[in-house]
Amino acid sequence: MDHVDAARPAPEDRGAEPLTEYIQRFTQRVRGFDRRRPLVWDLHLTGFWLTAALIDLNAYLDGGRNYVAHNLDVPSWLLLVLSLGFSVPLLWRRTHPAAVLLTMAPVALLNAWTGAILQAAMLQLLVVFHIALRLSLRTLSWAALLVLTPVAVSAIRYGDQPTWEQQIGAQLMSVAVAALIGITVRTRRNYTDALEDRAHRLETERHQQVRLAAAAERARIAREMHDIIGHNLSVITGLADGGRYAAAKSPDRAAQALDAIGTTSRQALGELRRLLDVLRDDDQDGTDTTPELAPQPALTDLDRLLDGVRRAGLPVRTTIKGEPELPEGRQLTLYRVIQEALTNTLKHAGPDATAHIDLAYEAGGAVSLTVTDTGRATPLPSSALPGGRGLPGMRERTSLYGGTLEAGPRPAPEQGWRVHLYLPEESPQ
Repeated sequence: MDHVDAARPAPEDRGAEPLTEYIQRFTQRVRGFDRRRPLVWDLHLTGFWLTAALIDLNAYLDGGRNYVAHNLDVPSWLLLVLSLGFSVPLLWRRTHPAAVLLTMAPVALLNAWTGAILQAAMLQLLVVFHIALRLSLRTLSWAALLVLTPVAVSAIRYGDQPTWEQQIGAQLMSVAVAALIGITVRTRRNYTDALEDRAHRLETERHQQVRLAAAAERARIAREMHDIIGHNLSVITGLADGGRYAAAKSPDRAAQALDAIGTTSRQALGELRRLLDVLRDDDQDGTDTTPELAPQPALTDLDRLLDGVRRAGLPVRTTIKGEPELPEGRQLTLYRVIQEALTNTLKHAGPDATAHIDLAYEAGGAVSLTVTDTGRATPLPSSALPGGRGLPGMRERTSLYGGTLEAGPRPAPEQGWRVHLYLPEESPQ
């Protein structure tokens, strides 16, 4: 790991972190603390403005604010009540801003009527900001009128100092600035929330797509395992039953059956191992774990499939018409349908059954396949029942190419089972 550490710049070589990053981190910490404990922040801010209001009150009582106040003879107890009325309700400014402004309205009217003109009245602008941030524009409109009303009362009662236009104009400008700041913050917050919601929805959709892809892959793997293991086990079962009957009369035939069982078992084990290698995760030590790949079976492998079925004791005849010129996907579909149909015959048709495969290739890539047997006309095999994978797997493979598949007992007086598949012509790209 020395080469990695050497490439990493030393702390003293790095540039100083921009001031904006420090500010962003500090802001995020403050917002996080505020989300966890909003009452603590509200108490601190309310205490700050209460202290500022009391300082303003002390300046008023000392006569240092006579250039602003219209009346310096307002009782001190009333001034204290006005100061508390402007500052204490701020504790609920975020949760109930409209109610807070309504609570301040009588205090503001009394402040204007008595001529005290306490600067604590400017705290109404903080409430206007929160109304613009959280409530509707209609509420913001009447809130602005409510804040301007005491100014109009003061201008009417004490209109000589300063002028009407100065008082109304200054207050109107202050309310407009507070409202615009609230609307700007609200717009920015809504935009950020929309981006976060979109990112969340995209992440959810991505997880859903991953789950759907995983479910489709599991279904495909289950279908392949059913085709591979089910067929080979059926062949092994047929060979074992035939070898048991032949053991007493012909030991050589029994030995051949055992050899065939071993060959089929090894083939099934190899195919299963290749399939499971695809599912295996990569080793943590970084070693190459590329699985040994083998091509999917095609119609050229059909003879080997039929030889194994015949060794298991099921006579199979084939009738092929036309020349096969099919892509690999269609060949795999035909191969798996033949494999599943013969597997069901081995399982359910009985010891004296025979099978016949009729395969016809038509112009344009269309193909017709019929697999029949002469076994007992039994109900649907278990692989075709709900929860089974045989017949549903055949139908899924057929539907991929817009084909149709029919499976059921042969019509009387014939006995046995019939599977018919038809794949239409390939659509032009």
